Amino acid sequence: MNELISRMEHEKRGSIRFNSAAIMSLCRHAWPGNVRELANLVERMAIMHPYGVIGVAELPKKFRYVDDEDEQMVDSMRSEIEERVAINSNTPNFASGAMLPPEGLDLKDYLGGLEQGLIQQALDDANGIVARAAERLRIRRTTLVEKMRKYGMSRREGDEQADD
Repeated sequence: MNELISRMEHEKRGSIRFNSAAIMSLCRHAWPGNVRELANLVERMAIMHPYGVIGVAELPKKFRYVDDEDEQMVDSMRSEIEERVAINSNTPNFASGAMLPPEGLDLKDYLGGLEQGLIQQALDDANGIVARAAERLRIRRTTLVEKMRKYGMSRREGDEQADD
């Protein structure tokens, strides 16, 4: 689909985007006409909704395999995930992509801060149990303990010791 949209944009015939619920609905279609059917749909949507974001409601009825409730659920789940990332992390929102500041940055410090934030979040979620936090981070417990020592971190925010 991205290839079809890119071609359309390159040929100056407009552009559109599909939200995740619309894509989910299109994935459920059998596509008996294969690529031609998809190409016709993309072109039709670009004509009907130039430079728009296509949701399930904008799709022709035969392509609607997801209803409005599903679309709202997908949108609310995405919003909740983006909020959690923004709240629980000292880093930019990665859902929209990290942006390099014009003045640049110290990558080592940036990645260290990101790592510390994720470790602290895993520890908080695991109620300070290092083994469970390590499982969530998909690293060995001993590796997590070493990283905690490296950053001077404790099992929970406010604790002073990182004993294990």
